[in-house]
Amino acid sequence: MEVKLYVGNLTYGTTEADLQTLFAASGTVKSVQIIKDRDSGQSKGFGFVEMTTQEEAQNAIKALNGKEVDGRALTVNLAKPREERGGGGRGGRGGGGGGGRRDW
Repeated sequence: MEVKLYVGNLTYGTTEADLQTLFAASGTVKSVQIIKDRDSGQSKGFGFVEMTTQEEAQNAIKALNGKEVDGRALTVNLAKPREERGGGGRGGRGGGGGGGRRDW
């Protein structure tokens, strides 16, 4: 079962290839994703790495959490499940409209 790790405090210049190489020393890396701003395409300074086993994920956490890379101490831990966001773009307002008097 794959284990997803959160990787934070990355420099904006860190690439997915950099993370692949860094985490490969701890085991098999299934996937790497750096989160980017949808408008500018610039890194947001964090990402996710998926390792193939729990043991490899724990090895990566022990080896890399707090490790300095490009002058920054990485944060590496188990990723939390993504929270569901509310659907739709209605801004939280109820429906309705029209105003005026209603005779029911």
